[in-house]
Amino acid sequence: MTTHLTPVRTGEQIAVTQVRTRTARRESRIPLWTFKLISPIALVALWQALSATGVLSDDTLASPATVLATGVDLFAEGRLQEAIAVSLQRVGAGLVIGVVAATLLATLSGLFRRGEDLIDAPMQMLRTVPVIGLIPLLIIWFGIGEEPKIVLIALAVTFPLYMNIYGGIRNVDAGLVEAAKTLGLGQFAQVRHVILPAAMPNALVGLRYALGSAWLALVFGETINASAGIGYEMNTAREFFQTDVIVVCLVLYALLGLVADFIVRGLERVVLAWRPAFSGK
Repeated sequence: MTTHLTPVRTGEQIAVTQVRTRTARRESRIPLWTFKLISPIALVALWQALSATGVLSDDTLASPATVLATGVDLFAEGRLQEAIAVSLQRVGAGLVIGVVAATLLATLSGLFRRGEDLIDAPMQMLRTVPVIGLIPLLIIWFGIGEEPKIVLIALAVTFPLYMNIYGGIRNVDAGLVEAAKTLGLGQFAQVRHVILPAAMPNALVGLRYALGSAWLALVFGETINASAGIGYEMNTAREFFQTDVIVVCLVLYALLGLVADFIVRGLERVVLAWRPAFSGK
């Protein structure tokens, strides 16, 4: 193939033609969200097929059609909405306490050496203790009301968020801090304009992980003499071998966790708009 080069005079505009491959044109016609639905739909279809052919009995695992019908019935009775509202209140209270505690402790430990000496070592020891193993102590300390459930969720949130915020602060490029000093920024201005923005990506990753831990802690927390909530419905269904209700509760946990993760992802796009990131190929 021969390529002809045509001289271009100064000031003339060059027409640029964008060549799109057949694959690129095909991908542009298919919404990206459809690719994310392929695997879940395939799994549900396989599940329904195994249930319809008798490979999976209702005593072992209810079919997707039965689970959907059960979910509609629970919603019509109002039990589903009540359970979601109670569980959201518990997660929300524990999340607020955990986020405040983790942010305060990680900031003091990350910014000040004396703070690290006093805070980091105890936090590193406590985070290795299984949070679920603290349930007997929490019951002794706080009784069997709402307090132990909220404290359990707060502890599950605190440790992963603390680790990520602390790591984000300590991994800030020292050159950026030196440049800020050279420009005459004071200590507070350095923290506000350099250190905290640089640590924000780690903090948001920690928040996503903490949200997952919060829902996991809620499952165990709602076993402590709960009279309402998603965990209560699931425990009641377990006693009567109602696999359809159990699956409905598990789906609720998954959907609520997915919504929480989606919210944090949206927060990332807003807060980290200044930071271009690799989005995959």
